[in-house]
Amino acid sequence: MMSPARALTDPVEAALALRAQGRLEEALELLSAPGRSSSDPQTLRADLQLELGRTEEAAGSYYALIESKPDNVYAYSNLALCLHRLERWEAAADAFERALELDPHRDHVRIARGDCLLRLKRFEEALACFDLCWSDTAKEQATFGKAVALQLLRRFDDAENLYQRLLALNPNAEEALSNLIAMSMEVFDLTRVWTYSYQLLEKGSQSQAALQGLVLVALERHDDSTAARYFARLVEHHPECLIPKREEEDDGNITYRLSREVVERLTRPGRKALPRR
Repeated sequence: MMSPARALTDPVEAALALRAQGRLEEALELLSAPGRSSSDPQTLRADLQLELGRTEEAAGSYYALIESKPDNVYAYSNLALCLHRLERWEAAADAFERALELDPHRDHVRIARGDCLLRLKRFEEALACFDLCWSDTAKEQATFGKAVALQLLRRFDDAENLYQRLLALNPNAEEALSNLIAMSMEVFDLTRVWTYSYQLLEKGSQSQAALQGLVLVALERHDDSTAARYFARLVEHHPECLIPKREEEDDGNITYRLSREVVERLTRPGRKALPRR
């Protein structure tokens, strides 16, 4: 018996039917047949490539769409998404900017562009970008983006206020608490480090940032037994923390790692971590 998709004569409709059945490879193969040049099959082909994780191919297909129709905001947005996934931050930021020029009412595009600008260390531009977000649906992400930009600009009080506002909107925003821990470490405010770290663990998290924060505060307070207890939890849930991070591995995230000296101190032969409470 012939499948409904094969009974359809229109290649786009047939491909859409296959896509709905989860048969993405077959749908893409159908649209890749010679002689298909209208914009609808090209757009669907690019979308299928993106869904299949063929990001480089999808980027090329969206770029071809833009060449034939320079005001295609959908193609620009998805080209930018591809470039973002490929970590081509400069090109992605430019493509997102062009999409916003064509349609300034896309806050999800604006937030993605802000992320690119943060990775490019263009913090003032990122802050301005997030500040232009206007929709309720983008409020939480925009607030977080602004807080990160302010933190990286070392405007710590302003950043903390925004993180607190974000936590009022979403008490489970673990990233906000993690960044508050990192920021408190940077200004060496041990009380805040302890407060935010403990607050994060109380949410049931085994956050690396929180456990590291509690280890370091305990060590600074010469409470080695408490430091050892939290260190045991840290190693249990994040064994990678024992591997020193090389400079070239820096991913731009706001994080702190235990120094080699601290790790050696807490793993010294004869050191026994107390059982967890």
